Amino acid sequence: MFFLISPSEAPVTTPLTVPGFQHRTVLLDEAVDALQLDGARASGIYIDGTFGRGGHSRLILSHLDDTGRLIAFDKDPQAIATAEQVNDPRFSIVHESFATMKQALAARGISQVDGILLDLGISSPQVDDAARGFSFRQDGPLDMRMDTTRGMSAADWLASVPEQQLEKVIRDYGEERFAFQIAKAIVARRAIEPISGTRQLASIVADAVKTREKGKDPATRTFQAIRIFINQELEDLEVGLSAAFDMLAPGARLAVISFHSLEDRMVKQFLASKAKVEQPDRRLPIRAADLPQPQMKLVARIKPSDDEVDANPRARSAVLRVAERLGGGA
Repeated sequence: MFFLISPSEAPVTTPLTVPGFQHRTVLLDEAVDALQLDGARASGIYIDGTFGRGGHSRLILSHLDDTGRLIAFDKDPQAIATAEQVNDPRFSIVHESFATMKQALAARGISQVDGILLDLGISSPQVDDAARGFSFRQDGPLDMRMDTTRGMSAADWLASVPEQQLEKVIRDYGEERFAFQIAKAIVARRAIEPISGTRQLASIVADAVKTREKGKDPATRTFQAIRIFINQELEDLEVGLSAAFDMLAPGARLAVISFHSLEDRMVKQFLASKAKVEQPDRRLPIRAADLPQPQMKLVARIKPSDDEVDANPRARSAVLRVAERLGGGA
């Protein structure tokens, strides 16, 4: 997620620098290499599902020839503003979730693509900007929306969500074993005063959580859960994976980078379901040519190197999974 400029202007390893923030794209080379952009594939059509600050997009464009195309998606208005500065006729940006890729590309007359990259993480500028409300490490308004132009903020949702639903969100999306205590504490506090700041919420959670893993802030799982719910991240991922599979041409690859266990589990299970087939009863008279065939081939599971984690600790939890669409059709 770097600022997108031409390959001649800066090396691809240069991290994005914007006022007050810096971002390093995780698994940059590994993810783009997985798409196999060499040879005839350099003239294909590709999707970058999360433009962010343009790191993956910039590297993909550096591999494409003059006839190649890259269509990127992002919900974040700041990412869209960065992408709109790109002066490249091969590139276009869509201010929507990647879950809308089928509709967005159909409007452009495109039904198949030659590769799709989905980076499911939030960017460092989003986390480090206190005004976005994603982090408990700095005090800021409790927003958490990736798209600040629409939808309900975390503060508005916490003001009215029923306690049982809040507990379920924290438990299911944060995998938080103290979800009951945290939900109860939040509901009790909002009866006294509005919960509108990140430090305020983090303090409530810390008081409710009596033990926590060494080195992990008590609010980590709760903030993750609320962010996932507010942005419908898992719903978007479910729809986006299905759409990506439908749009991949035979031989095209899907590369997905996830950053927490809920995402990675969904990706793993989806790809596995497309890579296996139900075997028919051996006693049935079925010709070999009529046997069901797998629809995808699992290619790789890649973790960041030790050097990348040392340079960027936020890469530690990342997992890249790669699969290839086979020619058998759906």
